[in-house]
Amino acid sequence: MKRSRELSVETIEANLIDIHTCETYGACIVIEGQRITSITRNDTIYDRYICPGLIDAHVHIESSMLIPSEFARQAVKHGCVATVSDPHEIANVLGIDGINFMIEDGNRVPFKFYWTAPSCVPATQFESSGANLSASDLEPVIAHEQVVALGEMMNFPGVIYDDPEVLAKLAIAKKYGKPIDGHIPGIQGDDLEKYVTSGISTDHECVSLAEAKEKIRLGMKILIREGSAARNFNSLHSLITTDNTEIMLCTDDSHPDELLERGNINKIIKMGLAKGHSIYNLLRCCTLHPVEHYKLNVGLLRVGDQADFIVLDNPENFSILATYIDGEVVFENGKTTFSQQSNKPVNIFRKAKITQPSVQLAKQGSKVKVIEAVDGELLTNSFTAELPVEDNWIVADAGRDILKIVVLNRYAEKAQPVVGFIKGFNLKKGAIAASIAHDSHNIIAVGVHDQDIVSAVNEIIDTRGGMTVVVEGMCKTLPLDYAGLMTARKGEEVAKLYNSINQKTKSLGCTLSAPFMTLSFMALLVIPSLKIGDQGLFDGDQFQLTSVFAG
Repeated sequence: MKRSRELSVETIEANLIDIHTCETYGACIVIEGQRITSITRNDTIYDRYICPGLIDAHVHIESSMLIPSEFARQAVKHGCVATVSDPHEIANVLGIDGINFMIEDGNRVPFKFYWTAPSCVPATQFESSGANLSASDLEPVIAHEQVVALGEMMNFPGVIYDDPEVLAKLAIAKKYGKPIDGHIPGIQGDDLEKYVTSGISTDHECVSLAEAKEKIRLGMKILIREGSAARNFNSLHSLITTDNTEIMLCTDDSHPDELLERGNINKIIKMGLAKGHSIYNLLRCCTLHPVEHYKLNVGLLRVGDQADFIVLDNPENFSILATYIDGEVVFENGKTTFSQQSNKPVNIFRKAKITQPSVQLAKQGSKVKVIEAVDGELLTNSFTAELPVEDNWIVADAGRDILKIVVLNRYAEKAQPVVGFIKGFNLKKGAIAASIAHDSHNIIAVGVHDQDIVSAVNEIIDTRGGMTVVVEGMCKTLPLDYAGLMTARKGEEVAKLYNSINQKTKSLGCTLSAPFMTLSFMALLVIPSLKIGDQGLFDGDQFQLTSVFAG
């Protein structure tokens, strides 16, 4: 690759991976300012390749635990030049102020952040959040020039049963000509058809090929997701070839170790290449298709386009050598050319701690309902079990891997914990807790003994948000002082500390691949079958609160 710069003109010579003609050829690309002004094809074979920059079509920046400006610094290392980001997490904590924080912080760095307007704040009426965004609240958000869609509509019963507030939100998106993202796991038949015909055009929650095929038949775009807890690539990757025009790629929820160590959309490209998919089909899913669907101002390596592209060693390894955004080098020679721009934390958090009696559960029946977490999935199973009783208090049974799970409203000082039981964490001692609990982000904890559970919850209150693992009163904690979701620390530091608490958790017997990610989704009521929120145990199949006691 040769580069020469004179004033604002730059020339790059490399093998161009052309996603429009599906061929690769030697080319001389001329950039003037932010745009590509000419592409001249030649017969030279170069030692570098160039292709459009990658786009993550659906991501919650908050799940990286990094503020947007630091997320961008990490993402460009992996060839990502733009995201369609749903600030749903911080909106549940801080409402419009949280959305504005994300947009403003993202605008501090040379990265193309596009946003969706969170459609479900709170996600359901069965949980307590820090904000409640009505259709009228959302209209100025949807009208914002950087907001390209209405965010994932998780309230599928509201769509199916014509809830007036839900319909009003859909109508506002249509008014501004912006697409509507979906979230409808496991629903089929007439209910699915009504959901799609309401104008909802995407879904990233498919776990089976048959489910995805039905949604494509009805007109939906399918986003193949590969995050930290939910990984659906292996089930859905054949769609990249069979239904290419309907497919996009996303990471959805990825923790900091995933972003730094495995990468962003580039990791899905590598997985696709290993499965035998063509580089052209893969790249179209994470460049052309999101640009067209969301009307993004991101270049696709054509004359007149914004100069957004990446330089590779070769298509087989897909190792990123450089990333350009608007003609500016933002990553090269292993280093980013900009730093994150942190500002004062934004947050809301209760101050009142809890005591051990508040997490005790008196026996009211012979059996309890138990959540069963499944590694790598957001869906849960459920079953009933009879547990040990001590002084009329029901206690966990670590020998059978049935532990206590607690959720505490973090917005109300006098709220009391909700107690349930869960299988799948395999802790033999200690407890873990976090203020990341989708979607309202109350405090959630799992543990063997009440004393450690209380210590873990109180540590999260003390730090005003974060993740912690506790054994016999000793805490190892990752503080998250931005809304209890993010930190302004460097990504490398965050990933190191996150890995440390993960390893500590696994040393206590936990067998989950991403314990804290799985923990966070145990409060996501809109995904079946049994979950827990700050108002009680929740039956996701019947979409209603239910007693912890089975009889």
